[in-house]
Amino acid sequence: MLGKPVERGDYWTRARIDRYLRRYDALPLTGYLPEPVGAEAEFELRPEWRACVRGRVRGSCRDDDIDYAILGLELLETYGFDFTTEQVGALWLLRLPYLQTFTAERAAYRNLANGLKPPLTATYDNPYQEWIGALIRADIHAWTHPGQPRRAAASARRDAVLSHTGNGVYGEMWAAALISAAFTASSVREALDVSLTVFPASSRLARTVRRVMGLHASGLDWSATLDAVDTELSGLGWIHTLPNAAVLTAGLLYGEGDFTSTIALTVRGGLDTDSNGATAGSFAGVLCGACAIPPSWVEPLEDRVSSAVFGWDGTAITELAARTLALARVPG
Repeated sequence: MLGKPVERGDYWTRARIDRYLRRYDALPLTGYLPEPVGAEAEFELRPEWRACVRGRVRGSCRDDDIDYAILGLELLETYGFDFTTEQVGALWLLRLPYLQTFTAERAAYRNLANGLKPPLTATYDNPYQEWIGALIRADIHAWTHPGQPRRAAASARRDAVLSHTGNGVYGEMWAAALISAAFTASSVREALDVSLTVFPASSRLARTVRRVMGLHASGLDWSATLDAVDTELSGLGWIHTLPNAAVLTAGLLYGEGDFTSTIALTVRGGLDTDSNGATAGSFAGVLCGACAIPPSWVEPLEDRVSSAVFGWDGTAITELAARTLALARVPG
């Protein structure tokens, strides 16, 4: 919700996001984005901005990041923890509208509809195999495996390979492990360290996350860290897993465990702002606990979610939480 109005990384750079926020005296960012009063011609917000800015939020906006969390919940309720990648695909075809999928997911959906099976669904005529689409589907695998990052990552992998390969798959495994580790970690750094153990250390994703961690540890500030990583990852595009993982890692580290600071810095980092904000909020919410999330974020959502997943639109957020908790495999 915080990042959705500025979700277009080629236009909404870090500099432009901060210029927008300064115009409305909204730095530091501590709430939903301000309404663009008198500035609609100057700043090109997404068409959905009217339902996502400060003072206008009345329940959640529909977003694919939320759709996949809901779809993942139905997947686990229907097929259990031994679900197959083929069953993930079958549920997409049953519950998810084709035109509400994007990039790698749309390519995989088309391949499914044409009768292809995994892993061909991920590889045939799909130039988006390492983009961020799989990473945004990780949350449910983490929430249902609290404090079990390896199991969370293994579950996430079976989902990811429907549409992604390489760093695209590693992205979902990393995010699942990261959020799962947050249930028991004593710090952001500890959760990040654990998350790096569930996929190849030699992968470019692992090197990117470690690079951001190293720059943070050296004392570089948030902006300078992202400047350095931007240069190193230039040319990959704003929806690729790697630069978004860098923005997310920086948001978690420099947010220092505070919910508001974490999601605000992550969204201000630009690129795929709604996706990164969602993952940062998922992580920080687990790390801090629900009681540490300021009511100013929660109350405007009015305990209901908008979703394109058939049969789920308007569901209460508390109901979704209760159903997720009922599935959770708690250790011991």
